[in-house]
Amino acid sequence: MPSPTREESEGESGQAEDGAADRGTGTGGRLVCALEMEMTNCSLHGGGDSKVDCVNCDCLISRNGGDSAEVSVPLSLLGKRTAPMEGDNLHRLRDRKFLLEDKKRLCALALGTAVLGIVLMIIHAEICPYVYKPGSNIALIINCSISLSTGCLLVLIIAFHYKDIRLFIIDHNQVDWRIAMTSHRVLVITLELLVCVIHPVGTYWEVGLHVNSSSVPPCASNHHSKALMDVELFLSMLMFLRLYLVHRTILLHSKVLLSASYRSIGSLNNINFTFRFVLKVLMNKYPGRTLLVFILFFWLTASWMLTLCERTRIQTYVNFLETSPNPNLTLRKTQESTGHMDTALWLIAITFLTVGYGDVSPNTTCGKAVCLFTGVMGVACTAMLVAVVTKTLALNKGEKHVHFFMLDIQISKRIRHAAANVLRECWLLHRSNLTKGNRGEHRRHQRCLLEAIRVFRHLRLKQRKLRDYVSEMVDLPKMQMIMCDLSANWNNSYRELEQRILSMEQKLDELSRCFHQTSELLSQVLRHRNPEIR
Repeated sequence: MPSPTREESEGESGQAEDGAADRGTGTGGRLVCALEMEMTNCSLHGGGDSKVDCVNCDCLISRNGGDSAEVSVPLSLLGKRTAPMEGDNLHRLRDRKFLLEDKKRLCALALGTAVLGIVLMIIHAEICPYVYKPGSNIALIINCSISLSTGCLLVLIIAFHYKDIRLFIIDHNQVDWRIAMTSHRVLVITLELLVCVIHPVGTYWEVGLHVNSSSVPPCASNHHSKALMDVELFLSMLMFLRLYLVHRTILLHSKVLLSASYRSIGSLNNINFTFRFVLKVLMNKYPGRTLLVFILFFWLTASWMLTLCERTRIQTYVNFLETSPNPNLTLRKTQESTGHMDTALWLIAITFLTVGYGDVSPNTTCGKAVCLFTGVMGVACTAMLVAVVTKTLALNKGEKHVHFFMLDIQISKRIRHAAANVLRECWLLHRSNLTKGNRGEHRRHQRCLLEAIRVFRHLRLKQRKLRDYVSEMVDLPKMQMIMCDLSANWNNSYRELEQRILSMEQKLDELSRCFHQTSELLSQVLRHRNPEIR
């Protein structure tokens, strides 16, 4: 019987004890197992329901080679730990702890290796045309370093999934590892390996060629064809896909996942601790910092990618303008500026903010794709920023109560003034009817009366809307205080009623005793007067 999945946490009680097994001698070589197990299951403070699990305990194997027996023993709610746990369960918990630590370590190393490969690629693309030639030995060394980091990254990814499969086997009571290799897991591992294996390899094809190509902005020799240069550019940009490891590292190193309290409460409420949950926690706890870090990182990354895309266009267009009899210098300056980092930063910023002045625009298909993706991310980040600012500027419960209370007082004063104006205009209109004065004055009082009634109705409607909105706000603390007051009043009334009932019982006892005494006195008097009654 497979035991339920357990998460290793420090400070949690729930230790299992395997009892001693006494072997008895006999003809059949029978095994006599004496199991004594007591486990403690801590419940949540405040009356939470505690979960009762079942633990699998393997009996000892007899000397004659008997099969292992599997016993399912329910956990006791009130147990006492008397001895350390021995057997398979202890080893499983210990192995699970070590596997979780290995997964965190491997994920951090994989992210560091991926970032190292990206940094080497950026350095190679930036300094290759100016420090060394594309086909030189230095370029070969840097490209070999990128390939070596890629190989290390693949090894770390395979080791991480190996640990994950071992953790799955431990959680499901030593099942076959082939069961863990589902189609989804195989697809995920394959995609990760394909993403991590991508890196530019064009320099290997030009080793040994002494070419003077220092004027070419991207690190590619003149022998490279345009298709090969586009492939190197595309592979360099796809190396940024390795940053998917960031979300896995954040998840495995987050305090939410490492906290035993979070995991205990989350397991009781069926909460899956995924990156989405961790991101929501970060956005609720540190919204400004999270958005700022993401926006700055995306701005720099997209700017460099745009610069890399536009550099391949510059040299081709410059060569065309130099051979042309009537070159357009203004257009040449515009074309050249799109490949510079400062212009790319400006273009990405105005595209991210959805402004788009039009003074600078991308020239290549790759650059247009980067700007399009930047615009989409800008809209999404702007929506999140608006939500964060709205939440920051929103009034809390206390401020809302104060604000609405003062508004209600002001509207009540205005309603009283409006009602007084209605009464005054009614009296003035009545007085003008009695005096039979000018018709113009009579019409003026009628108009003033209608205007006062309109203002009074408008204020009453405004007050009704305000009170409806306030009534929709469920104030749990206020309701709790009201319920506590009602409960206290009911308790006091019950105590008073109980005291009155006790006093009535005492009085009824006294009355019954008096009636009994009276009846005895009457019987004695009657017997004294009429002795025959005896």
